[in-house]
Amino acid sequence: MILPIYIYGQPVLRKVAQDITPDYPELKELISDMFESLTASDGVGLAAPQIGKDIRVVVIDLDVLGDDFPDYKDFRKAYINPHILEYDENAPKETMEEGCLSLPGIHENVTRPTRIHVVYKDDEFNDHDEWVDGYLARVMQHEFDHLEGKMFIDRMPPFRKQLIFGKLKALLKGKVRCGYRTKIAHK
Repeated sequence: MILPIYIYGQPVLRKVAQDITPDYPELKELISDMFESLTASDGVGLAAPQIGKDIRVVVIDLDVLGDDFPDYKDFRKAYINPHILEYDENAPKETMEEGCLSLPGIHENVTRPTRIHVVYKDDEFNDHDEWVDGYLARVMQHEFDHLEGKMFIDRMPPFRKQLIFGKLKALLKGKVRCGYRTKIAHK
């Protein structure tokens, strides 16, 4: 089932998400619905708060990049209870343009570390403890930020955020144009 994407201004996007247990109701169905919603919205990552759930679940699908980056061919993964333990201070930082399904029409440069240490459970609740780098590390940071009640605009310099203030205000008023189902703040 394709779920609506919650748009900037929805309170759940600013809440810290909670870890879940293996007995979370209909978890496999939720993950499947998240992947279906992600595909329908042409995204590469989706966090549970973006569909209105304040739980620590993220899906990432980088298969679309597979032609240019063979490592990402068929890359489709769910992350349960993910946490970033540390950022590699010795790795360079990289600035790239980011967008977000919850902020349609807004794309801005964000600087992030290129290597991170993460822990998470997979969809079978097996534990993982990994160092991740490259584009996957960026996508993880973006999506895991959602689990902390943060969005990529929070990582922008204040003057850049001021420049997009009008766009953010429009989103709060429900002025949204995109090709996927949404749930705006005031309805």
